[in-house]
Amino acid sequence: MNKDDSVIGELSEEELRELIPQLQNLTEKYKRAEKIQKALFEISELASSVSNLDRLYKAVHDIVSDFMNADNFFVAFFDPSDKNVDFAYFVDVFDEEEITQIPYERIMDGITGYILRSGKSLVVTQENQDTVTEETGIKMLGTPPVDLIGVPLKRSTEVIGAMVVQSYNEDVRYSQDDFEVLSFISQHIVTTVDRVKSREVTERTIRDRTKQLRSINDDLQEEILERQKIESLQTALFEISELSASLDDDVPRFYSKLHDILARLISAPNCFVAVLNKDKDKLNFPYFSDQLYDSVDERPLGLGLTEYIIRRGEASLIDNSKILALVEEGEVDVSVAQSMMEHNNSWLGSPLVIDGEVQGVIGVQTYGKLEDYDQKDLEILRFVSHHIAVAMERRRSAEALKEYNLQLTNKVQERTEELNKTNEYLKRQIEQRKEIELKLIHDAHHDALTDLPNRVMFNSRLELAIANKKRHPENQFAVLFIDLDRFKVINDTLGHHAGDEFLVEVSQRIALCKRGHDLLARLGGDEFVILLDNFEDIKAVEEVASRVINSVSMPFTLDGKEMFSGASLGIAHLDSSYMSADEVLRDADAAMYQAKSLGRGRYVTFDKSMREKLLEDIHLEAEFRKTLKNKGFDCVLQPVVKLDDESILYFECTLQWHNETFGKINREQFWQIADQCGMTLELNQFLLDGAIGLLSQWQSDPQYANHRIGVSLSVEHLMQRDLVNELIAHVKGSVFDASKLLLEFSESALSNRSQFILPAIKKLKRHGFGLILDNFGSGAASLNYLFSYPFEFIKIDERFIQSFTRSEKNLRFIESVILVAEKIGLIVIAEGISSKSKLEGLKGLGCEYGQGELLGQTILLDFVDDETQDEVVL
Repeated sequence: MNKDDSVIGELSEEELRELIPQLQNLTEKYKRAEKIQKALFEISELASSVSNLDRLYKAVHDIVSDFMNADNFFVAFFDPSDKNVDFAYFVDVFDEEEITQIPYERIMDGITGYILRSGKSLVVTQENQDTVTEETGIKMLGTPPVDLIGVPLKRSTEVIGAMVVQSYNEDVRYSQDDFEVLSFISQHIVTTVDRVKSREVTERTIRDRTKQLRSINDDLQEEILERQKIESLQTALFEISELSASLDDDVPRFYSKLHDILARLISAPNCFVAVLNKDKDKLNFPYFSDQLYDSVDERPLGLGLTEYIIRRGEASLIDNSKILALVEEGEVDVSVAQSMMEHNNSWLGSPLVIDGEVQGVIGVQTYGKLEDYDQKDLEILRFVSHHIAVAMERRRSAEALKEYNLQLTNKVQERTEELNKTNEYLKRQIEQRKEIELKLIHDAHHDALTDLPNRVMFNSRLELAIANKKRHPENQFAVLFIDLDRFKVINDTLGHHAGDEFLVEVSQRIALCKRGHDLLARLGGDEFVILLDNFEDIKAVEEVASRVINSVSMPFTLDGKEMFSGASLGIAHLDSSYMSADEVLRDADAAMYQAKSLGRGRYVTFDKSMREKLLEDIHLEAEFRKTLKNKGFDCVLQPVVKLDDESILYFECTLQWHNETFGKINREQFWQIADQCGMTLELNQFLLDGAIGLLSQWQSDPQYANHRIGVSLSVEHLMQRDLVNELIAHVKGSVFDASKLLLEFSESALSNRSQFILPAIKKLKRHGFGLILDNFGSGAASLNYLFSYPFEFIKIDERFIQSFTRSEKNLRFIESVILVAEKIGLIVIAEGISSKSKLEGLKGLGCEYGQGELLGQTILLDFVDDETQDEVVL
């Protein structure tokens, strides 16, 4: 005898009798539960066994009758399209009139209307009838029942109908259990009704098509194929439903099988499933199969087709005709439309609705013009999406339970992994910090462009060399200061990118010229320095310098163009008198400038006289800046005259500078200082403003009103578009004609940048300015300048004028220029006529105009501004 038997044996007869009702009640509950389970099974079986809705509703009525008295039972569906309520099944012992369809307005205030309108269940009894009608506002239509239970029929969250049982007999009353059973059954009827409806429609279609096939023999084969297609569709739909009901943990396998089934129904070579993340701001793709792309990454929400379906909440068919309208409405990004039209896409997408909310999208698409979707395909996809949503809901519940269980077992493991990860992270941080420190140290001591040591590192090494020299005077050190030629031209003509390429290649060439232990550095711009040590003879330093000069003089290829440069080097040998690196670099720099002044492409070794010359140049440059700021230059108007009668063709306006310390500065040195100071443009503008002001004054004096003034401008002025436009605007606003102002440009300057300044010269010519080609013969003396440029005058370089009486070659050159100019209508001017013999010789060659000391000059003193000009005496 076990323990339970001993306990029962100890109960009295009275106590056992009290247990009998409880046991009977429990037995009834088990029977009822079994009965409910059987009813649900029968309802599920109805979907596959009943072929029409009339039989379905009758079978449902029988099932409900097994649980309660359901002599009075009806099922109604609401059709929003025609605003009618269809009573699909109606049995009533009192209201025996057969009801099939009633307008919604007629019953909207009744019980059925309330259920359809509110989506809520309703229980009405004799006891609560007044209270219910008062609270809900319903009206009792027809014979009032004793008891009534009404429950809504829903498809997802949408109320589509109502199911009602009622009793007119006071002996037949409904309980809470009856209400719960009816509510429970109603949740499963809609799916069954939909499936039977689908089957009924399918079978009706098959019958109709079969009937047509019998009457149309010519279309027999086509109709048979259509029937087979419909049967295949029915089979596939059942397979999808069974696949959804038998979902296991292998979700990718589920999606793959679903894709296979779907591909038999519609053209689905490309299929994907997209779901929202927890924050609902990104999309991930648990399944993706596509002909063009292997995979797709998680992405934030945007204006794609998938996001459009999520926002709309309905299935859609999108092709090239619809995508443009979506772009215009702002629903889809332009790039999506371009991609669709490029690939001729036809695209179907349907939302995945879980718990009444859109959680994702299933989509299929085709590429090319041969495959297009239609509304039938859209309906199939809509049905599939419902089952996917059910599967996702089940999986989420299973995963939530599994995750909860795993949290308990993995807690220690997670903490251990976190500590390991933290340790690894700290190790990586330490390594990264070491790498960053090393990179910072490297960057602080190296040039970013060439990766050579920079000024900081070079100065540090040079300071050590100076200290070493003081301790060990026998050790030899030297610094080579390297400056590149034409770097500014390369930057201005080809751009900074080409300039950077040029500097990198120069650094590589110089690195090959130095010895292995020498230090090469870039100070900045186009300046490089080399620190040489451990040499016994000065010849070793000169050999390195010669190699650098030869290497840099070789041609460079930049942006497909061959360019030439050069290098000027200054050499400073360390001695015990040097106290700092700046002093050594200063002297090497001075030697480099001496090399440039001697003709570039050479090296010069520093001596103390250069330092004095450098200080003198710095003083002279300061004086120049001060004089320009105070407008303290003198202006010289030198006439260009006709040689036979000395009539004035025009005046050339030039500047002179008499400094108290340095005396008279010649014209060549004058402009060289301006170039070194970077003030060529300011000097040009100063000269132009004076000439324009003088021409404006002359317009009111009949004696000078017809005279013209020529001004020599640097080509830098033409490189600045704004300055050219300002000059044109300034002259247009003046009282004199633009032709009165003649602009002179040196041939040697044009030869370096002719292709870049020709448009500016032509623009000046179009606005009426006179143009002079100055110093012709100082450069390449190309006839291209005479034929391609709109010059009015040609001035032969003074060197040819000074020597033509003793040089046959120069004589022939002058004759050729005069002859060509005469043929093309240009005026030739001879510069620097200083003697009567040269004057007569030029007349004999046919030269009509000239300029020089022999022909006189007029000086305009204190040329400061337009309003304070001194009187000009001619």
